[in-house]
Amino acid sequence: MEHGKPCQEAPCHSCDRFAVWYLLRGDEAEARAKAADLCLEQTVECPAAILPEGFIKDQVVGRLEALARTDGGAYRALVSFPDDVTGGELPQLLNVLYGNISLKQGFRLERVKDCFPFWSRFRGPRFGRAGLRALLGVPSRPLLSTAVKPMGLPPEQLAQLAGRFAAGGIDLVKDDHGLCNQPFATFAERAERCAEAVRKGSAQTGRQSLYAPNVTAPADELRKRADFAKRIGAGALLVCPGLTGFDAMRTLADDDTLQLPILAHPAFLGSFVTSSENGISHYALFGQMMRLAGADAVIFPHSGGRFGFSLQDCREVADGTQAPLGDLRSIFPAPGGGMSLQRIPELRAFYGNEVIFLVGGDLLRHSAEIEKNCERYRKMVDNP
Repeated sequence: MEHGKPCQEAPCHSCDRFAVWYLLRGDEAEARAKAADLCLEQTVECPAAILPEGFIKDQVVGRLEALARTDGGAYRALVSFPDDVTGGELPQLLNVLYGNISLKQGFRLERVKDCFPFWSRFRGPRFGRAGLRALLGVPSRPLLSTAVKPMGLPPEQLAQLAGRFAAGGIDLVKDDHGLCNQPFATFAERAERCAEAVRKGSAQTGRQSLYAPNVTAPADELRKRADFAKRIGAGALLVCPGLTGFDAMRTLADDDTLQLPILAHPAFLGSFVTSSENGISHYALFGQMMRLAGADAVIFPHSGGRFGFSLQDCREVADGTQAPLGDLRSIFPAPGGGMSLQRIPELRAFYGNEVIFLVGGDLLRHSAEIEKNCERYRKMVDNP
Protein backbone atom coordinates (compact mmCIF):
# COMPACT_ATOMS: atom_id res chain seq x y z
CA MET A 1 0.00 0.00 0.00
CA GLU A 2 1.17 3.55 -0.67
CA HIS A 3 1.66 5.58 2.48
CA GLY A 4 -1.50 7.41 3.49
CA LYS A 5 -3.78 5.43 1.17
CA PRO A 6 -6.36 2.97 2.44
CA CYS A 7 -5.50 -0.70 2.70
CA GLN A 8 -7.28 -2.98 0.22
CA GLU A 9 -7.26 -6.09 2.44
CA ALA A 10 -10.02 -5.02 4.85
CA PRO A 11 -11.74 -1.91 6.12
CA CYS A 12 -8.85 0.08 7.47
CA HIS A 13 -7.77 3.42 8.84
CA SER A 14 -5.51 6.37 8.27
CA CYS A 15 -1.78 5.97 8.17
CA ASP A 16 -1.40 6.98 11.84
CA ARG A 17 -2.66 3.55 12.99
CA PHE A 18 -1.29 0.06 12.51
CA ALA A 19 -3.29 -3.17 12.34
CA VAL A 20 -2.87 -6.67 13.68
CA TRP A 21 -4.68 -9.94 12.97
CA TYR A 22 -5.67 -12.07 15.99
CA LEU A 23 -7.35 -15.47 16.19
CA LEU A 24 -10.13 -15.47 18.81
CA ARG A 25 -11.79 -18.67 20.05
CA GLY A 26 -15.54 -18.93 20.57
CA ASP A 27 -18.76 -18.12 18.75
CA GLU A 28 -19.37 -14.69 17.24
CA ALA A 29 -20.64 -13.13 20.46
CA GLU A 30 -17.66 -14.48 22.39
CA ALA A 31 -15.26 -13.35 19.69
CA ARG A 32 -16.67 -9.83 19.70
CA ALA A 33 -16.42 -9.70 23.48
CA LYS A 34 -12.82 -10.88 23.29
CA ALA A 35 -12.02 -8.30 20.63
CA ALA A 36 -13.47 -5.55 22.82
CA ASP A 37 -11.44 -6.84 25.76
CA LEU A 38 -8.30 -6.91 23.63
CA CYS A 39 -8.81 -3.33 22.39
CA LEU A 40 -8.92 -2.09 25.98
CA GLU A 41 -6.40 -4.43 27.59
CA GLN A 42 -3.67 -3.71 25.06
CA THR A 43 -4.01 0.06 25.39
CA VAL A 44 -5.71 1.78 28.34
CA GLU A 45 -6.10 -1.34 30.53
CA CYS A 46 -9.32 -0.20 32.22
CA PRO A 47 -13.09 -0.59 31.69
CA ALA A 48 -14.65 1.40 28.85
CA ALA A 49 -17.24 2.82 31.27
CA ILE A 50 -14.69 4.89 33.17
CA LEU A 51 -12.96 6.38 30.13
CA PRO A 52 -13.47 10.09 29.48
CA GLU A 53 -15.12 11.10 26.23
CA GLY A 54 -12.95 12.44 23.47
CA PHE A 55 -9.34 11.70 22.66
CA ILE A 56 -8.80 8.55 24.74
CA LYS A 57 -11.97 6.79 23.61
CA ASP A 58 -11.75 8.04 20.04
CA GLN A 59 -8.02 7.71 19.37
CA VAL A 60 -6.07 5.76 22.00
CA VAL A 61 -8.21 2.64 22.46
CA GLY A 62 -7.76 -0.16 19.93
CA ARG A 63 -10.43 -0.53 17.24
CA LEU A 64 -11.99 -3.65 15.80
CA GLU A 65 -11.72 -3.15 12.03
CA ALA A 66 -12.92 -6.54 10.76
CA LEU A 67 -14.16 -9.88 12.09
CA ALA A 68 -14.41 -13.06 10.01
CA ARG A 69 -15.24 -16.66 10.89
CA THR A 70 -12.60 -19.29 10.10
CA ASP A 71 -13.13 -22.86 8.92
CA GLY A 72 -12.07 -24.07 12.38
CA GLY A 73 -14.90 -22.33 14.19
CA ALA A 74 -12.83 -19.45 15.56
CA TYR A 75 -12.81 -15.83 14.39
CA ARG A 76 -10.07 -13.69 12.90
CA ALA A 77 -10.14 -10.14 14.17
CA LEU A 78 -8.30 -7.21 12.63
CA VAL A 79 -7.55 -4.69 15.36
CA SER A 80 -5.91 -1.32 14.78
CA PHE A 81 -3.90 0.72 17.28
CA PRO A 82 -2.62 4.29 17.08
CA ASP A 83 1.07 4.47 16.19
CA ASP A 84 1.75 6.78 19.12
CA VAL A 85 0.88 4.18 21.78
CA THR A 86 4.17 2.39 21.01
CA GLY A 87 6.31 5.48 21.60
CA GLY A 88 8.33 4.33 18.59
CA GLU A 89 10.03 1.69 20.77
CA LEU A 90 10.22 -2.04 20.13
CA PRO A 91 9.54 -3.20 23.73
CA GLN A 92 6.32 -1.16 23.87
CA LEU A 93 5.35 -2.34 20.38
CA LEU A 94 5.63 -5.95 21.57
CA ASN A 95 3.66 -5.01 24.68
CA VAL A 96 0.84 -3.58 22.55
CA LEU A 97 0.88 -6.58 20.21
CA TYR A 98 0.65 -9.24 22.91
CA GLY A 99 1.22 -7.90 26.41
CA ASN A 100 -1.50 -8.44 29.02
CA ILE A 101 -3.69 -10.35 26.60
CA SER A 102 -1.06 -13.10 26.55
CA LEU A 103 -2.19 -13.92 30.11
CA LYS A 104 -5.68 -14.85 28.92
CA GLN A 105 -6.98 -17.93 27.12
CA GLY A 106 -8.24 -17.96 23.54
CA PHE A 107 -6.20 -15.09 22.06
CA ARG A 108 -3.57 -15.82 19.41
CA LEU A 109 -1.49 -13.22 17.58
CA GLU A 110 -1.52 -14.20 13.90
CA ARG A 111 0.43 -11.46 12.10
CA VAL A 112 0.96 -7.74 11.85
CA LYS A 113 -0.44 -6.13 8.74
CA ASP A 114 1.72 -4.37 6.18
CA CYS A 115 -0.40 -1.38 5.31
CA PHE A 116 1.23 1.63 6.91
CA PRO A 117 4.51 3.55 7.10
CA PHE A 118 4.95 2.69 10.76
CA TRP A 119 7.54 -0.03 10.14
CA SER A 120 10.02 2.51 8.77
CA ARG A 121 10.63 3.55 12.39
CA PHE A 122 12.52 0.30 12.88
CA ARG A 123 15.80 -0.42 11.14
CA GLY A 124 15.32 -4.19 11.11
CA PRO A 125 17.98 -6.51 9.68
CA ARG A 126 21.23 -4.79 8.76
CA PHE A 127 22.17 -7.36 6.12
CA GLY A 128 19.22 -9.59 5.34
CA ARG A 129 19.45 -12.18 2.61
CA ALA A 130 21.21 -10.05 0.00
CA GLY A 131 23.72 -8.60 2.45
CA LEU A 132 24.67 -11.96 3.93
CA ARG A 133 25.10 -13.43 0.46
CA ALA A 134 27.38 -10.51 -0.44
CA LEU A 135 29.54 -11.07 2.64
CA LEU A 136 29.95 -14.74 1.79
CA GLY A 137 30.27 -14.31 -1.96
CA VAL A 138 27.41 -16.75 -2.57
CA PRO A 139 24.96 -15.24 -5.05
CA SER A 140 22.31 -17.92 -5.42
CA ARG A 141 22.68 -21.37 -3.83
CA PRO A 142 21.43 -22.23 -0.32
CA LEU A 143 23.86 -21.34 2.46
CA LEU A 144 25.28 -24.04 4.69
CA SER A 145 25.68 -23.88 8.44
CA THR A 146 26.71 -26.12 11.30
CA ALA A 147 27.39 -25.89 15.02
CA VAL A 148 30.45 -26.63 17.13
CA LYS A 149 29.44 -29.00 19.92
CA PRO A 150 29.02 -30.72 22.34
CA MET A 151 29.15 -28.72 25.52
CA GLY A 152 31.97 -30.05 27.66
CA LEU A 153 34.73 -30.06 25.04
CA PRO A 154 37.67 -27.78 25.85
CA PRO A 155 38.24 -24.67 23.69
CA GLU A 156 41.02 -26.23 21.65
CA GLN A 157 38.84 -29.15 20.57
CA LEU A 158 35.90 -26.90 19.74
CA ALA A 159 38.23 -24.73 17.68
CA GLN A 160 39.62 -27.76 15.90
CA LEU A 161 36.08 -28.71 14.89
CA ALA A 162 35.33 -25.17 13.75
CA GLY A 163 38.43 -25.09 11.60
CA ARG A 164 37.64 -28.42 9.99
CA PHE A 165 34.10 -27.28 9.19
CA ALA A 166 35.49 -24.15 7.50
CA ALA A 167 38.09 -26.20 5.63
CA GLY A 168 35.24 -28.35 4.35
CA GLY A 169 33.50 -25.30 2.88
CA ILE A 170 30.76 -24.55 5.43
CA ASP A 171 29.55 -20.96 5.05
CA LEU A 172 28.49 -20.28 8.65
CA VAL A 173 30.09 -22.04 11.61
CA LYS A 174 28.25 -21.14 14.78
CA ASP A 175 28.53 -21.95 18.45
CA ASP A 176 25.96 -24.35 19.77
CA HIS A 177 23.49 -22.16 21.66
CA GLY A 178 24.33 -23.88 24.96
CA LEU A 179 27.95 -22.69 24.83
CA CYS A 180 28.24 -19.51 26.89
CA ASN A 181 30.93 -18.85 29.50
CA GLN A 182 31.31 -22.22 31.22
CA PRO A 183 34.55 -22.74 33.15
CA PHE A 184 35.55 -25.65 30.89
CA ALA A 185 35.27 -23.42 27.78
CA THR A 186 35.10 -19.74 28.66
CA PHE A 187 33.58 -17.39 26.12
CA ALA A 188 36.75 -15.39 25.47
CA GLU A 189 39.07 -18.36 24.94
CA ARG A 190 36.58 -20.37 22.92
CA ALA A 191 35.59 -17.46 20.68
CA GLU A 192 39.15 -16.37 20.01
CA ARG A 193 40.34 -19.88 19.19
CA CYS A 194 37.33 -20.67 16.99
CA ALA A 195 37.55 -17.37 15.10
CA GLU A 196 41.20 -18.02 14.31
CA ALA A 197 40.50 -21.61 13.28
CA VAL A 198 37.71 -20.56 10.92
CA ARG A 199 39.96 -17.93 9.33
CA LYS A 200 42.63 -20.56 8.72
CA GLY A 201 40.08 -23.04 7.36
CA SER A 202 38.74 -20.39 4.98
CA ALA A 203 42.26 -19.62 3.79
CA GLN A 204 42.72 -23.27 2.83
CA THR A 205 39.66 -23.28 0.60
CA GLY A 206 39.75 -19.72 -0.70
CA ARG A 207 36.06 -19.47 0.24
CA GLN A 208 34.65 -17.15 2.86
CA SER A 209 33.39 -18.80 6.05
CA LEU A 210 31.99 -16.83 8.98
CA TYR A 211 32.18 -17.83 12.64
CA ALA A 212 29.26 -16.82 14.88
CA PRO A 213 30.04 -17.03 18.60
CA ASN A 214 27.10 -17.19 20.98
CA VAL A 215 27.06 -13.78 22.64
CA THR A 216 23.84 -14.46 24.59
CA ALA A 217 24.72 -13.25 28.06
CA PRO A 218 23.54 -11.36 31.14
CA ALA A 219 22.39 -7.83 30.28
CA ASP A 220 25.56 -6.16 31.49
CA GLU A 221 27.74 -8.58 29.50
CA LEU A 222 25.93 -8.81 26.18
CA ARG A 223 27.52 -5.78 24.55
CA LYS A 224 30.96 -6.64 25.94
CA ARG A 225 30.86 -10.07 24.34
CA ALA A 226 29.63 -8.67 21.05
CA ASP A 227 32.45 -6.11 21.05
CA PHE A 228 34.96 -8.84 21.85
CA ALA A 229 33.62 -10.95 18.99
CA LYS A 230 34.10 -8.05 16.61
CA ARG A 231 37.61 -7.38 17.89
CA ILE A 232 38.81 -10.96 17.40
CA GLY A 233 37.46 -11.14 13.88
CA ALA A 234 34.29 -13.17 14.30
CA GLY A 235 32.20 -12.71 11.18
CA ALA A 236 28.73 -12.96 12.75
CA LEU A 237 26.89 -13.27 16.07
CA LEU A 238 24.53 -15.87 17.51
CA VAL A 239 21.85 -14.41 19.80
CA CYS A 240 18.94 -16.03 21.66
CA PRO A 241 16.38 -13.19 21.90
CA GLY A 242 14.08 -15.30 24.06
CA LEU A 243 16.82 -15.19 26.71
CA THR A 244 18.36 -11.75 26.18
CA GLY A 245 15.22 -9.93 25.03
CA PHE A 246 14.22 -8.91 21.52
CA ASP A 247 15.25 -5.30 22.03
CA ALA A 248 18.66 -6.34 23.30
CA MET A 249 19.21 -8.10 19.97
CA ARG A 250 17.97 -4.99 18.17
CA THR A 251 20.61 -2.84 19.88
CA LEU A 252 23.32 -5.09 18.43
CA ALA A 253 21.81 -5.03 14.96
CA ASP A 254 21.48 -1.23 15.01
CA ASP A 255 25.00 -0.57 16.32
CA ASP A 256 27.08 0.94 13.53
CA THR A 257 30.32 0.07 15.33
CA LEU A 258 29.51 -3.67 15.24
CA GLN A 259 28.04 -4.23 11.77
CA LEU A 260 27.88 -8.01 12.10
CA PRO A 261 25.10 -10.27 10.81
CA ILE A 262 22.97 -11.87 13.50
CA LEU A 263 21.69 -15.44 13.63
CA ALA A 264 18.71 -15.67 16.00
CA HIS A 265 18.18 -18.90 17.95
CA PRO A 266 14.69 -19.92 19.19
CA ALA A 267 15.66 -21.13 22.69
CA PHE A 268 12.96 -20.31 25.31
CA LEU A 269 10.40 -19.29 22.66
CA GLY A 270 8.75 -22.64 21.99
CA SER A 271 5.77 -22.18 24.29
CA PHE A 272 4.67 -19.13 22.30
CA VAL A 273 3.91 -21.26 19.23
CA THR A 274 3.02 -24.74 20.48
CA SER A 275 -0.70 -24.02 20.99
CA SER A 276 -3.11 -23.43 18.12
CA GLU A 277 -5.44 -21.46 20.42
CA ASN A 278 -3.06 -19.19 22.33
CA GLY A 279 0.32 -17.58 21.89
CA ILE A 280 1.84 -16.29 18.66
CA SER A 281 1.89 -17.80 15.19
CA HIS A 282 5.10 -19.14 13.68
CA TYR A 283 4.71 -16.53 10.96
CA ALA A 284 4.62 -13.60 13.38
CA LEU A 285 7.16 -14.77 15.95
CA PHE A 286 9.90 -16.29 13.81
CA GLY A 287 9.25 -14.25 10.69
CA GLN A 288 8.01 -10.78 11.52
CA MET A 289 9.25 -10.22 15.08
CA MET A 290 12.73 -11.55 14.35
CA ARG A 291 13.00 -9.11 11.44
CA LEU A 292 11.78 -6.22 13.56
CA ALA A 293 14.43 -7.07 16.15
CA GLY A 294 17.25 -7.12 13.58
CA ALA A 295 17.97 -10.80 12.93
CA ASP A 296 19.46 -11.60 9.51
CA ALA A 297 18.56 -15.29 9.82
CA VAL A 298 16.26 -17.20 12.14
CA ILE A 299 16.98 -20.73 13.30
CA PHE A 300 13.99 -23.02 13.93
CA PRO A 301 13.29 -26.76 13.88
CA HIS A 302 12.17 -28.28 10.61
CA SER A 303 9.42 -30.86 10.60
CA GLY A 304 10.45 -34.45 11.22
CA GLY A 305 13.48 -33.69 13.36
CA ARG A 306 13.76 -33.68 17.14
CA PHE A 307 10.89 -31.22 17.58
CA GLY A 308 7.20 -31.13 16.78
CA PHE A 309 6.86 -28.44 14.09
CA SER A 310 4.61 -29.37 11.17
CA LEU A 311 5.36 -28.65 7.53
CA GLN A 312 2.69 -25.94 7.67
CA ASP A 313 4.44 -24.34 10.66
CA CYS A 314 7.71 -24.33 8.72
CA ARG A 315 6.02 -22.84 5.67
CA GLU A 316 4.66 -20.05 7.86
CA VAL A 317 8.14 -19.27 9.17
CA ALA A 318 9.58 -19.14 5.65
CA ASP A 319 6.73 -16.92 4.47
CA GLY A 320 7.11 -14.57 7.43
CA THR A 321 10.81 -14.05 6.72
CA GLN A 322 10.11 -12.59 3.29
CA ALA A 323 6.57 -11.17 3.13
CA PRO A 324 6.47 -7.37 2.71
CA LEU A 325 6.84 -5.52 6.01
CA GLY A 326 7.47 -1.86 5.33
CA ASP A 327 10.98 -1.57 3.92
CA LEU A 328 12.49 -4.23 6.21
CA ARG A 329 14.83 -6.64 4.45
CA SER A 330 13.93 -10.28 3.96
CA ILE A 331 15.90 -12.67 6.16
CA PHE A 332 16.96 -16.29 5.85
CA PRO A 333 14.98 -19.15 7.36
CA ALA A 334 17.51 -21.57 8.87
CA PRO A 335 15.79 -24.93 9.48
CA GLY A 336 17.61 -27.35 11.78
CA GLY A 337 16.82 -29.46 14.81
CA GLY A 338 18.20 -32.86 13.91
CA MET A 339 18.49 -32.54 10.13
CA SER A 340 20.61 -35.08 8.25
CA LEU A 341 22.52 -34.91 4.99
CA GLN A 342 20.02 -37.35 3.51
CA ARG A 343 17.25 -34.80 3.95
CA ILE A 344 18.96 -31.98 2.02
CA PRO A 345 17.21 -32.74 -1.31
CA GLU A 346 13.84 -32.76 0.48
CA LEU A 347 14.64 -29.50 2.26
CA ARG A 348 15.84 -27.96 -1.00
CA ALA A 349 12.55 -28.85 -2.66
CA PHE A 350 10.59 -27.32 0.25
CA TYR A 351 12.53 -24.07 0.77
CA GLY A 352 14.19 -23.46 -2.58
CA ASN A 353 17.47 -21.55 -2.61
CA GLU A 354 16.65 -18.76 -0.13
CA VAL A 355 17.52 -20.79 2.95
CA ILE A 356 20.36 -21.63 5.33
CA PHE A 357 20.55 -25.36 5.92
CA LEU A 358 21.67 -26.24 9.44
CA VAL A 359 23.13 -29.71 9.85
CA GLY A 360 24.98 -30.35 13.11
CA GLY A 361 25.54 -33.76 14.63
CA ASP A 362 25.14 -35.62 11.34
CA LEU A 363 28.40 -34.14 10.04
CA LEU A 364 30.15 -35.80 12.97
CA ARG A 365 28.14 -39.00 12.95
CA HIS A 366 28.43 -39.74 9.23
CA SER A 367 32.16 -40.52 9.43
CA ALA A 368 35.36 -39.32 11.09
CA GLU A 369 36.40 -37.49 7.90
CA ILE A 370 34.71 -34.22 8.74
CA GLU A 371 36.09 -32.25 5.81
CA LYS A 372 34.82 -34.85 3.34
CA ASN A 373 31.42 -34.88 5.03
CA CYS A 374 31.28 -31.10 4.62
CA GLU A 375 32.34 -31.33 0.98
CA ARG A 376 29.54 -33.81 0.38
CA TYR A 377 27.17 -31.32 2.05
CA ARG A 378 28.44 -28.60 -0.31
CA LYS A 379 28.05 -30.73 -3.43
CA MET A 380 24.42 -31.42 -2.54
CA VAL A 381 23.60 -27.71 -2.97
CA ASP A 382 26.18 -26.86 -5.62
CA ASN A 383 24.84 -29.62 -7.86
CA PRO A 384 21.18 -30.27 -7.04
